[in-house]
Amino acid sequence: MGLFSKDIQTMEDMLLHGLRDIYYAEQQITKALPTMIEQATNRDLAAGLKAHLEETQKQIERLDQVFKKLGEKPSGIDCPAIDGLIKESNETAGEIADKSVLDAAIIANAQAVEHYEIARYGTLIAWAEELGHDDIVRFLTTNLNEEKAANTKLNTVALRKGVNRKAAS
Repeated sequence: MGLFSKDIQTMEDMLLHGLRDIYYAEQQITKALPTMIEQATNRDLAAGLKAHLEETQKQIERLDQVFKKLGEKPSGIDCPAIDGLIKESNETAGEIADKSVLDAAIIANAQAVEHYEIARYGTLIAWAEELGHDDIVRFLTTNLNEEKAANTKLNTVALRKGVNRKAAS
């Protein structure tokens, strides 16, 4: 089912589609993060990615609760956006020999994923509020706040912990 397929007739359908999209995305992220952790040579970057992997698993648990509150079985649908971001990340990583440059690339790729998630969660929250699903907004907002914090931590590692400076030298 595409984002604007005929299977989506109502805002409720669109919300459910978006939830399935982010559910799939979060699961794909849990599969991709271990490789990024393994490739990272900067300790702060590796530690941050490990922490975010644990957070992502909790985010999936919150999404399970969201589906439950909506009376739906938790399920994902293919998300070409996250698949593309992960594919690009893997391809980029495979082209970089210098480990310090690779760390900078891992941060950039991880931030692209975070920005996608921030956009998706923001939209889902707006839709849930509009539809009166106040019981799921809290779960989605917690996930959104964690994604924003992960992005900020990535910025800190890139800029204040010297990853970008080391990659540029």
